[in-house]
Amino acid sequence: MTCHDIYSIGDYGTKNKSTWFQTWCNQGHHSLWFAQPQNYSEGLQEDQKIRDWIKNYVQKNIQISSGVEGIACIKIQKRIDLIQVIIYMGFPKLLLEGKGGPRRIEELQIDVQKEINCVNRKLNIALTRITNPYGHPNILAEFIAGQLKNRVSFRKAMKKAIELTEQAGTKGIQVQIAGRIDGKEIARVEWIREGRVPLQTIRAKN
Repeated sequence: MTCHDIYSIGDYGTKNKSTWFQTWCNQGHHSLWFAQPQNYSEGLQEDQKIRDWIKNYVQKNIQISSGVEGIACIKIQKRIDLIQVIIYMGFPKLLLEGKGGPRRIEELQIDVQKEINCVNRKLNIALTRITNPYGHPNILAEFIAGQLKNRVSFRKAMKKAIELTEQAGTKGIQVQIAGRIDGKEIARVEWIREGRVPLQTIRAKN
């Protein structure tokens, strides 16, 4: 059983992603499979190849004006004869509509199967729609990044992100942008918080 959301594990003082602490509390693994210790690294690299290939495929084959692809996460479950890949998307119609839309999933399955060279295992890819896309942090971060690329003011982008999360029914949000904002030579950090954001509570999904 694997968890790909670990930044680092070590002595006191090392930084760990909050998702790792919350895995058994309010969310599950994004990869679920069993392997012998000597085969663990191969399985890990195979998962990364699958995720990278799917994301690259979506970027190349979908024309998105807003800059939001809408992939929240990609979950992988492996059995002896089957690799089940579930793509959680906020806007699955972007992948299914347009020229060659209905065949894209089949085409994606064939391409991924060739990439990872799984001869004795069947690969199955399924799409799952997220009810409130902008309530998911990955999609929201992608939206903000797209706005900044389009030269939108970072304050407007942050306020718009907060509006979208409020429409999605989120209780609270904290948005933080760091770097050379607006092309300034000196890097800085800007952040804004609205609502309830319990960052110190493991049971709170932040």
